Amino acid sequence: MNIFDLKFPMLHSNLHDLPRGLKRLIFFVTDTALIPISLYIASALRYGSALPDMQGRMSLFLAITLLGMGLIAFFRLPQIKLDAFENRAVIQIGLVAVMLSFLAMVCSYMLGNAGPRSVPLIFGSVFFLSSLAVRMAGLCLLNYLYDRSSDREAVLIYGAGAAGIQLASALTRSREARPVGFIDDNPNLHGLMVAGLPVCARAKINLMMAKHDVKRILLAIPSATAVRQAELLTILSGYDAEVQVLPSYVDLMAGRGLEGKLRTVTPDELLGRDKVDLDIPEIAKTYAGRVVMVTGAGGSIGSELCRQLINCAPARIVLFEQSEFQLYSIDRELRPLAKAAGIPVTTRLGSVTNKARVSGVIAEEVVEIILHAAAYKHVPLVEDNELEGARNNVLGTQVVAEAAAEAEIERFILISTDKAVRPTNVMGASKRMAELVVQDLQSRSTVTKFAMVRFGNVLGSSGSVLPLFQKQIEAGGPVTVTHANVTRFFMTIPEAARLVLLAGAYARGGDVFVLDMGKPQKIIDIARRMIELSGRTVRDEQTGQGDIAIEITGLRPGEKLYEELLIDDDSLVPTPHEKILRAEESKLSQIEVVAMVRELQNCIAEADTQRLRDLIATRVEGYHIQELEASQAG
Repeated sequence: MNIFDLKFPMLHSNLHDLPRGLKRLIFFVTDTALIPISLYIASALRYGSALPDMQGRMSLFLAITLLGMGLIAFFRLPQIKLDAFENRAVIQIGLVAVMLSFLAMVCSYMLGNAGPRSVPLIFGSVFFLSSLAVRMAGLCLLNYLYDRSSDREAVLIYGAGAAGIQLASALTRSREARPVGFIDDNPNLHGLMVAGLPVCARAKINLMMAKHDVKRILLAIPSATAVRQAELLTILSGYDAEVQVLPSYVDLMAGRGLEGKLRTVTPDELLGRDKVDLDIPEIAKTYAGRVVMVTGAGGSIGSELCRQLINCAPARIVLFEQSEFQLYSIDRELRPLAKAAGIPVTTRLGSVTNKARVSGVIAEEVVEIILHAAAYKHVPLVEDNELEGARNNVLGTQVVAEAAAEAEIERFILISTDKAVRPTNVMGASKRMAELVVQDLQSRSTVTKFAMVRFGNVLGSSGSVLPLFQKQIEAGGPVTVTHANVTRFFMTIPEAARLVLLAGAYARGGDVFVLDMGKPQKIIDIARRMIELSGRTVRDEQTGQGDIAIEITGLRPGEKLYEELLIDDDSLVPTPHEKILRAEESKLSQIEVVAMVRELQNCIAEADTQRLRDLIATRVEGYHIQELEASQAG
């Protein structure tokens, strides 16, 4: 490797990364130095001598230089960016040159240094040209060094019109691509230089690609019809290069076509493992011909359960939801799909804590299977509203589960969370208490099979990192992570919904199902992957280079550094699916569960949050408070 290949990018990086204040100081000193130099050149030109008589004129030089410094600062010449040099900047320099000419005339008169009237005019002109020349030279130097940077991809632009020129201008200042030329079908443009780049005929594409090692061609003719664009794409596909298309003007005006600049990341790309194939015949057999009720049907998991149930041919799907808007939304989406499959859909508004309403819907619809997805799941919100969280998650589960047992339905599946294992927050503790309630009911049920499913973090669900990080990336950052060492198990929404349906198929009664999700992923690694998959770069804290910064905010109250799926790993029992694990975990006695629920009801009735936390500490195995000091690490 040539030593200059290393030095040029390094030199450009060093110049580019100079502090903004230092850059402005350099331009200020340069422009200030140009004032006496330009005045000297003007005198030399006027008198026709390289060494004009300067006797008695030093005071004039000093006065104009000092006053000129004020003009330079006032018109903000040092703040003109080299890579954004355009007409407005030229006008600013022109105004300073005119004012300097005027000052030269005034100072000459006031200091008694009479001379030819043409000297101030020549002085202003020389300053204007020299100031422009210095900036042009600096810009050329930077571009020269930048073009030698080895990690910028060479690209050809097809189309030397307005869109192509604007694209070339944008790419010239980018860190990722370097335009090396235009390709255009207009013979009048061939051989010309447009925006500093040569315009060539289509016949020279192979030559340009070989000369500059081009691997990408950008089609920049947004005014072309769809038919014309298709023709060009067919032609360009014959070259050994990736072809990308600039959106049409119609798409740009409508706000479409720009998504490609910030690609939406799919959950599957962030798993860090292969998707688990959960599409097995047992699922369809379990739900076919049954009336299935989904509580929390409008939520992320509940709505996906409803979508997947359509493929299982149930006799009817009952959507039970507290939120009117969410119930309306899932009903509007699901009804056309269900109608096409010949499956009736029933919508029922109601709270899972309302026993009369829940029992009434079960009896009215003759429900046979309940998938209980209704819950408050956002850790910080439940931590601040612990009584309502416990009411909904524990008492709501008790109401629905008892109604299921009384109606002697076939199956009841509780959707739980890995946060229920040795919890550090009220949300996780309330879900573990809900599990204890379900386990107790199973011990007394002779007809209904009760089972539980523990999820990891569900990518793409409301409140998960995927939509949060996506919005932060779209806003330009920073992407916020609570701790550098926080890890989580991850699964996609379809995997989560399929796991619930599988649990219904495999349930024997009282068992806990989990998905083998491989190794837990670091949240900060997920953030980096999302930024990179979105077409951006992670900002380096040391150099400041990169597009999106990652900011460590500190652990929130109740947040764990890592999650666990099982309380006791030795309780695992195999299932017919190698990636589905079943655990038979310890439970409380009926008397203990009754006492726990009664105490919980008293806590809620008396609005006593401390009493609730004392109850959790007593009844929930492994409950502890996460040390927040660790959040400052990393």
